[in-house]
Amino acid sequence: MQYYEDLKVGDTQEFGEYHVTGEEIVEFAEQYDPQPFHVDEEAAEESAFGELVASGWHTASMCMRLLVDGPLSEQASMGARGVDELRWKKPVKPGDTLSARTEVLDKRVSESDPRRGYVDVRFEGRNQHDEVVVSWISLAMIERRSAGE
Repeated sequence: MQYYEDLKVGDTQEFGEYHVTGEEIVEFAEQYDPQPFHVDEEAAEESAFGELVASGWHTASMCMRLLVDGPLSEQASMGARGVDELRWKKPVKPGDTLSARTEVLDKRVSESDPRRGYVDVRFEGRNQHDEVVVSWISLAMIERRSAGE
């Protein structure tokens, strides 16, 4: 298990692989973001994207899955206080393969609860061409091994 004390500012990690299908793009969008360029291939061709693309929320969700299956499965994660600077940088299309990269930007012990540390982590989701498709800064809370360390 990786605790707050194990993380260092500047640490980076690359991980995950997620293959995106047109069917799941439509299924997610029909339920949560039913804009024409997410649910209808013909309408998508007439859109600014020129083809079916994933909802940004779907992209963030797929990348969250990479995080949960990757580094969060090995961390004493206590959740997050939110995200800053969420950006959808490139559309995700059927057939894309997503992977992820993280970098620890900052860390500090919580003043209100010394059992947890706050760790700010830049997240980047990338496609198979190594292009950043989504990014954010996670305001993570990580359990401390000991409040006295």
